Amino acid sequence: MNQLILSHWSAFTAEVQKKTSGRFVNGNNLSLGTVVAVARYGAPVSLASSAMIAVAKSAEMVQASLDRGEVIYGVNTGFGGSADTRTEAAEDLQKNLLRMLQFGIISESGPIKTVDPAMSQHQDIMQLLSESAFPLDDPVAASCMPESWVRGSMLIRLNSLASGYSGVKLPTIKTLLRLLQGGITPRIPVRGSISASGDLSPLSYIGGVMQGKPALSVWTRDETGNKCLKRADVALAEHSIEPVKLGAKEGLALVNGTAVSTAVGSLALHEVLGLVTLSQILTAMSVEAMCGTNESFDPFFGQVREHPGQVEAAQNIYAFLMESKLIQRGDDAEEGTLRQDRYSIRTASQWIGPVLEDLQLAHQQMTIEMNSTTDNPLVDVNRGGKMMHGGNFQAKAVTNAMEKTRQAIQTIGQMLFAQCTELINPATNRGLPPNLVAGEPSNSFIWKGTDIMVAALQSELGFLANPVGNHVQTAEMGNQAINSLALISGRYTLDAVDTLSQMSAAHLVALCQALDLRAMNLRFLDTLAPEFDSMVHDAFGKHLKDQQKIEALQESLWLAFQKSLDQLTSLDSAKRFCSAIESLQPLVLRSVTVSGETLHTLQSWTDRCSASALELFSMNRDAYIRYPDATPYLGSASSRMYRLLREKLNVPFIGNETISTPVAQSGKFDWGNTEAEQDGCRGTTMGSFIGKVHDAIRTGALYPAVMECLADIQPCTTSAKQMRARTSKLDTSELSSGSENSTEPSTPADSEQPMQAQNSPRTPELQSFSNSPTSIHLIGKGLSWKLPLGDDSGIGYGIAD
Repeated sequence: MNQLILSHWSAFTAEVQKKTSGRFVNGNNLSLGTVVAVARYGAPVSLASSAMIAVAKSAEMVQASLDRGEVIYGVNTGFGGSADTRTEAAEDLQKNLLRMLQFGIISESGPIKTVDPAMSQHQDIMQLLSESAFPLDDPVAASCMPESWVRGSMLIRLNSLASGYSGVKLPTIKTLLRLLQGGITPRIPVRGSISASGDLSPLSYIGGVMQGKPALSVWTRDETGNKCLKRADVALAEHSIEPVKLGAKEGLALVNGTAVSTAVGSLALHEVLGLVTLSQILTAMSVEAMCGTNESFDPFFGQVREHPGQVEAAQNIYAFLMESKLIQRGDDAEEGTLRQDRYSIRTASQWIGPVLEDLQLAHQQMTIEMNSTTDNPLVDVNRGGKMMHGGNFQAKAVTNAMEKTRQAIQTIGQMLFAQCTELINPATNRGLPPNLVAGEPSNSFIWKGTDIMVAALQSELGFLANPVGNHVQTAEMGNQAINSLALISGRYTLDAVDTLSQMSAAHLVALCQALDLRAMNLRFLDTLAPEFDSMVHDAFGKHLKDQQKIEALQESLWLAFQKSLDQLTSLDSAKRFCSAIESLQPLVLRSVTVSGETLHTLQSWTDRCSASALELFSMNRDAYIRYPDATPYLGSASSRMYRLLREKLNVPFIGNETISTPVAQSGKFDWGNTEAEQDGCRGTTMGSFIGKVHDAIRTGALYPAVMECLADIQPCTTSAKQMRARTSKLDTSELSSGSENSTEPSTPADSEQPMQAQNSPRTPELQSFSNSPTSIHLIGKGLSWKLPLGDDSGIGYGIAD
């Protein structure tokens, strides 16, 4: 899946950056990246010369079939359940088809009149309601498809027609291409398609605009990028585009297909590929923020349970954590602490793995669909132009892909929700302050609202995850008794995408806050440690019992002090440090000779140590808040995402002061003056910071950093796969214990047996190793062997102890 995501991203960015000359559509060469690049980012597109030849040939074959007097559905018959009628008015039939299908509702927004109480009693109630009602939603946005959906639909319909199996004339398909190239985007109603005989009604609005129908409207963009609403005929005239005159079968070929469902589904899938990659980075950041362990992602678990998605997710997260200084790598958990992480991070690879496998299948289904011919009837050019009547328009494959994708979104959301709530909760976050506050817990509750927010978002995802495809209603005189509802499923999938995007944004901001708190605390402890040892030595060095060493007392007190601090995070700093130092007194008394003098010394030390710790903590906190930087402690992926938020998106380490409402009397804010340069002190909200990250996700601006994180670890994960594939074929009897002798796999090439190292199922780590032109020399604890190199010999990472 890594390779699929990275290759998709590479192709997509190449087209967005115009590194290619544009896609020359030929009916079978679209990719998910191309669809998104054209639909959302205006990448260029043209028609391949081979497609022009194929299109012209199939149109001639349709006409030849008519000339032979053949009965062809939708060409000289009625439609659907009315296909028992016959007509010779082939061109009028196509016009009537489009008229029949343009039944959708597009609402318009208008001014709202203020009600005059003195006059309202005398006004007609119908007029009063009509003119004074505030809308229940944005009328246009709620009823009209976004431009990206329509542009994607036009591209996919163009590709389908370019295959040369639909019988459309070349001028017609060129008109569709010119609309796309000219940025003329038909306004299409959101609702009205059951995606059975394709997306009939939505596509009829594209066909109507191609006809220049004045009752239809389009969006265009002016030279500044602002959106302009125009009549279809006006837009065509401004671009010198001749309205099409539909010939036999052309109206049916335009509307009878899955292009709209496929476009909406493709846009959703692209977003989810980014979000599922981000979720693995967020999981690694969660492990770091909660001082978890990388043991849960050790390659051993994949060796004994070889689900490919689980293996890949574990490899990714394990590699993201390699350079972290915050995670636990040992098994020396103290009594009273969890030996293993909670499920939200410990089982993350097992949770994400099936999602990756589902998305891989969804990607395959959507790629096939966007390169398919999906109308009816079709022209079999290899059998003399025989008209074939079938059901390629049934979009169940798209529904299936979207149901899996939407379920994947809910699954990822459940994991991120659990991670985020555990991060905010002091009972589960391993020593972080409650609500991730940088100040005192008694007067700061910054992240409590976000905790509620993510619960609301996940509840919505749970609802949206319900399948759409089992709500089929019989339609069109009973003819469409089964219908895919693919467009409806795609729409709800995009709703779920936005919901998960908001949750991911909130979690990412929370994680960076938590990582700052960890870094701030580590700096404080580093500063306090030598002074703490000195105070212990000065106070108790001469009072120790026989054979007691001061170093042992210093170490035991320091460890107990840190543990106590982690348990007292809900207290304000003064009380917290006093209580933490006081809790050390029993340990001291067990180590010293008890007397009146030592008791007095103990109390004096408690007071002095508490005051010193509080003073150093306050100084360190103030300094860190001014210049926060957690990167020295982080793994590579966490560091990259942290810098992105802090440096590029300008999301700060958040304290009460950051989001406090300005006071008019303070002189720091010019109330009511919209021209004043006062953004820094206007009382920014938590939502505005999360919104910056959400906007970066929705525009795609966040994903270059995400994909760089994934690309950075490819040498590690690729070599880990090679290692598993090759070592699974090694005969364990040929593995030499501590020897330098080379061995070759002795089992057949197609044998896939997991490696059983002799009495050594321990935890390997991904590290660099040396390679040569002929072999890779791998050395493990108690194990040594050489593996032959394949074509990928340049990779310089592997698994070693």
